[in-house]
Amino acid sequence: MTAHQYVLNSPDTFITDALRGFLAANPRIAWRPDPGFLHRREAPGSGVAVISGGGSGHEPMHAGLIGAGLLDAACPGLVFTSPNALQIVGATRWADRGQGVLHVVKNYTGDVMNFRIARHLLREEVATDHVLVDDDAATESESGPGRRGTGATIVVEKICGAAAARGDDLATVAELGRRTADNARSFAVAYRACTIPGAQSATFDLEPGQMEFGVGIHGEAGEARTQQVGARELVHRMLDRIVESLGLYNGERVICLVNGLGSAHPLELSLVFGEVVADLSQRGVTVYRSMVGTYVTALDMTGFSITLVRHDDEILDLFDADTEAPAWPARTGRGPAEVSVVEFAEPDDAASDGDESVWLTRFVSRVLDSIDDLTALDQQAGDGDFGTNMQAALGHFEAPLRGTDAEVLTAISTSFLVRAGGTSGAVFGVLFRQLAGAFAESDDFAVALRDGTGAALAEIKDLGGAEVGDNTMVDALAPAADALAGGAALDEVAQAAEDGAESTRDTTAAKGRASYVGENARGVVDPGALVVSWLYRAAAEIGS
Repeated sequence: MTAHQYVLNSPDTFITDALRGFLAANPRIAWRPDPGFLHRREAPGSGVAVISGGGSGHEPMHAGLIGAGLLDAACPGLVFTSPNALQIVGATRWADRGQGVLHVVKNYTGDVMNFRIARHLLREEVATDHVLVDDDAATESESGPGRRGTGATIVVEKICGAAAARGDDLATVAELGRRTADNARSFAVAYRACTIPGAQSATFDLEPGQMEFGVGIHGEAGEARTQQVGARELVHRMLDRIVESLGLYNGERVICLVNGLGSAHPLELSLVFGEVVADLSQRGVTVYRSMVGTYVTALDMTGFSITLVRHDDEILDLFDADTEAPAWPARTGRGPAEVSVVEFAEPDDAASDGDESVWLTRFVSRVLDSIDDLTALDQQAGDGDFGTNMQAALGHFEAPLRGTDAEVLTAISTSFLVRAGGTSGAVFGVLFRQLAGAFAESDDFAVALRDGTGAALAEIKDLGGAEVGDNTMVDALAPAADALAGGAALDEVAQAAEDGAESTRDTTAAKGRASYVGENARGVVDPGALVVSWLYRAAAEIGS
């Protein structure tokens, strides 16, 4: 598996260079170099303080959670390495305002040990307590160190920070934190491991199509390596583990965190959350608060985690309390969360019954048989979505296509305009709409093809400004229009379109998204021009 290439000056300065930028972007947070911790630039004068910390690589946890109503300070270690005890001692001393300091600690041996040493060193100086977060259901066992501390950490920190901000004493803040941690469970899955900055390989290898079930946030492999499954089934498996570990039952309410592990796209996380809400609804469990985003990462790992936290009204109020921490969302999802059917309205693009439109059947079949090839071409010459757009527009048609040519052309046009979207949806929608109008007005195939092609060419050039030589579909459409206007036979028209498409191999695009890749597109036939040439070849095969 190829190692991720980080933007950095050197692996040795990666963390300090990143912290420098983080501080520049967040002026309410400051850095103490000796012994090394982050803290609120302006700490309040009284009340319990809450601090945390851990290895770097999990950002925005913990640094991004420093702010009024959340953490007062955070101690960053090296990548996936706990902070040392002296960092924690320094942060605790700084944060103490005479009413005690609470440590929120993830259940990892290094973190537990160093925070414990710090409390021991400060036992005669500062009143301290701690909350241990151990939410990872993947590492639940009767022996060993117990469940790891993962996604629930930020919820525990939020509850404790809000309780401290409202004036609760140290014992109460700690009790609320433990109550939250005891009622929280998480589970994570990855499709690609993370890479430590400077390393030559990822922390574990996955074959194509595999996933790692039950991964940790330090790049640890999971409990099982399996074939990838659909999101619905995957979420169901993950929730089985969480629900069983937490002992959730029908009628309960939860806070839900769907968290990206570093390289998950927001669309993926939204999809997962929808599946979580639907699955929990089937179990009789309601999501009352939600966070969907990237909060607890494992560097660049591709994957996500799900965290559920059983709550009461007091925990919910603390979760909702305001905070100035930069990484906490300005507004979390307020429930109860429900899912509904989301789909685009089906366009009226079905052709009527009747005789087969042979040439359009051949054209559509050829395009659908070539989706992978078209995608590959567009990955070289454009942004890679052309095959997807063709599939979206034409994939629902079943051969043979029946109806008059005008009816079938109208159906294809409507489908391109509604289903495909983007530039290709627009220009092909226009092409087929103009052809449909021409075929509705004339029973002469050649005349209709001539008039529709000419009208389509004019409108497409007006829409996008493309001319012959700009490496677009116009390079095939314009020669076909010229040949038809000159009275050429349909075979000659098709040949003109094919020659025009082939000419795009030796030019670079000046219009459309392919223009963004410049010389990288040279030597590649424009897929839009190629599809246009197929349309006129299909016409020639039945019209000659």
